[in-house]
Order: sequence, then C-alpha cells, then structure tokens
Amino acid sequence: MRAILQRVSRATVSVDGQVVGAIDGPGLLVLAGATHTDTPADAGVLAEKMWRLRILDGEKSCADVNAPLLVVSQFTLYADTRRGRRPSWSAAAPGDISEPLLESLVEQLRGLGATVETGVFGAMMEVSLVNDGPFTISLDTADFARPRRG
Repeated sequence: MRAILQRVSRATVSVDGQVVGAIDGPGLLVLAGATHTDTPADAGVLAEKMWRLRILDGEKSCADVNAPLLVVSQFTLYADTRRGRRPSWSAAAPGDISEPLLESLVEQLRGLGATVETGVFGAMMEVSLVNDGPFTISLDTADFARPRRG
C-alpha cells in the first residue's frame, strides 16, 4: 500500500458540493492507494506507521496528541509514467480489492485509537487543506523492513 501524508491545520473532502469528511486542528490528510498484492496485514503495518510516526509539531505523533486523520482513497498513487504521455493505472488494484483494503486501513487506525474521517470510495472528490509547514511525505509498505528469514 502507498500513502501520501500531509501535515495539516485542517482539511475537508467533499462530494457533489457536500462535505463528507473533515478534520479541524493539527492532524494528517492521508491519500492512500492499494496494489494487487496488498493484504489486510499491509494495511495494519501502514496504519501503525502513520499513527506513530513523529511528524507533527514538536516531533509528536498522532498517537501522542490524539490528532485526527482524514483518509482519502487515491488509486493514482500507483500511476506508471515511465512510457509515453498517458499514465498507466495497471499497478493500482481494482475497486473490489482496494476498497476492502482501504476500509481495513481505516478500521485498523480506529482500533489504535485514532479519530478518522474519510472520503467516499470511487467518488469524484474535492479535497481542501491547509498544509502545515508545508510538510508532505510518502510511505510505501514495500519499503518497510520485513522480518528476515533463515
């Protein structure tokens, strides 16, 4: 799974002009996507990393200060732009795979104690934010350390 984390002062996501998710106060806007081989375990690893990553003011984590997260599905994180002028989306998992994984990510964050707002999966969304810093980082579970075998 991949995620772009933006430290924000506030953020909202709207569908058809109606706000469907919002956070106010210091927190994280999370754009998250899944690929074909991702599992609920990957969602759990990503949730734990986001919740405990010390990237808020004063080197605090969301867990330290109970900061909210706004999670928005974003299949375009898996764009392949290596050839031509039109991105390929073949690395992005289709909705029947990615939607349950993104729901798992949100539920696992909530299981850690997080306050989580969301967008609407598959909808055309408008995201508004006030980036704090600005401060934006990317996470990819493929880059996380895995237990060594043997």
